Amino acid sequence: MNKSCSVISRSFPSLRHPCGFAEGHREAETRCPAKYKSALHSSNMLSRLVFLSAGSLKGSGPIGAGLVQASRSLQTSSQSLAPVPPLPEKGGKVRYGLIPEELFQLLYPKTGVTGPYMLGTGLLVYLLSKEIYVINHETFAAASIGAVIIYGVKKFGPSVAAFADKLNEEKVSKAQEVKDLAMSSLAQAVEDEKKEQWRVEGRSMLFDAKRNNVAMLLETNYRERLHMVTNEVKRRLDYQIALQNLHRRMEQEHMINWVEKSVIGSITPQQEKESIAKCIADLKALAKTTQAKATL
Repeated sequence: MNKSCSVISRSFPSLRHPCGFAEGHREAETRCPAKYKSALHSSNMLSRLVFLSAGSLKGSGPIGAGLVQASRSLQTSSQSLAPVPPLPEKGGKVRYGLIPEELFQLLYPKTGVTGPYMLGTGLLVYLLSKEIYVINHETFAAASIGAVIIYGVKKFGPSVAAFADKLNEEKVSKAQEVKDLAMSSLAQAVEDEKKEQWRVEGRSMLFDAKRNNVAMLLETNYRERLHMVTNEVKRRLDYQIALQNLHRRMEQEHMINWVEKSVIGSITPQQEKESIAKCIADLKALAKTTQAKATL
């Protein structure tokens, strides 16, 4: 309470000089209660105006964001630990290069369209009339520097902004290229993974085909071996048949030779002469019958 009273006394010196007290808020309240209450009410209204203005500038540009951060830094509740909304990429609209548009929008419902201009003019006239702000050589120096700054901004601002935008676009394009390259590589990896999955799905069919091929190879090998055994058995049987035929032929030839030798050995010379004569007679008779048939 002492701190608030000291702030009130410093902000409103009229509470101290007309009534002639400086001992504390109790003596001020007892001697001049009306002025004390009006000063306290004015300070409360000013604090409310500050916080309302900060709340209304919450979604505005950098100035509004700065006020919001300043008001949040004064808070000690658990809400101060809440996540802060991201700052806008671009600042809000301003008038005359300095005054935020939100201030005009805030004063329009209370003062109308000309209210902000009258407020600014009144504040300037008040500051000059009460000599709160005194015009001296520093004012002219500040005006000259401001004019030079404004001229530089108007003259070189667009080129500097274009250069900065170009650098920003180059950075964005490089980042986009890296992103596109990463996206293409990831897309290719996804396609390769899908192809591998498709191959894995067809692996069962491939294994079935390989099993069939192995079964066919085994069947072919079995039939080849069976054919080889059959040929070998047939060859050996043919050999046995040929051997038996050879034995039979040799026996027959031996038998024929033996019979011939026996017959030749049993023929006498007289029988040989008679058989030769008989053969000659038969040949003559056969010749006569042949000539007779030829003449007919």
